[in-house]
Amino acid sequence: MSNGYTRQELLHKVESASKDIVTFYRQDFINYRGRTTDTNEYYTEIIAEWCCENINILHTIPMITRTSSYKVSSHDGIPKKTASNREEERIAMAMFRQGELPLVGRIMDYQTPLKDRQSDRAGKIDLLAYDGNTLRILELKEPESEETMLRCVLEGYTYLCTANTKKLVSDFCLPSDTEVLASPFVFAGKAQQREMQEPRPQLVRLMHLLNSKAYYITKVNEKYFVEN
Repeated sequence: MSNGYTRQELLHKVESASKDIVTFYRQDFINYRGRTTDTNEYYTEIIAEWCCENINILHTIPMITRTSSYKVSSHDGIPKKTASNREEERIAMAMFRQGELPLVGRIMDYQTPLKDRQSDRAGKIDLLAYDGNTLRILELKEPESEETMLRCVLEGYTYLCTANTKKLVSDFCLPSDTEVLASPFVFAGKAQQREMQEPRPQLVRLMHLLNSKAYYITKVNEKYFVEN
């Protein structure tokens, strides 16, 4: 970002973008780092505060029910010759092959589709993990990602709202009373965790309101471990 913004200039951007809440998490300002030119507040803290005060707008993200199963039979964790070169997808497949991860449980799937029709505005769930009680939509970021923790939280929550969670649970043959939550899934010591080590009361407040708990990944000898 080349130019700084005042608090009111930033809030104007936020208000305008909120009119299309489906794409809100994708807006450039969600990844703004630094502080406002007038009040010296973190940009993401102002946005998180707005989200907290307008939480009902986030709840209006529309659900999409897939006609097909959320479980894709071809997902075997083996990279194909035509597979994407995206680092996040390679990491997700490696975690799927590993199977169990501490704290989050068994990796059930990766790149789980949310669209029903090609025209639907929806992404794919990076990872699904089940610990025996809770199915978690994990919003994975590669180690060198510079996306903010706010982006991780909002993207994961958008996917949670978009999914028909009852059908999602059923398609993966889990108990009907399984709770479904969305969580940031980022690497320890990297940009997102460093944010959480700073005073970020509005971000913490938003995560509490959305029941979003961050998990931090480490990799040792080609094996992934998780802490919170």
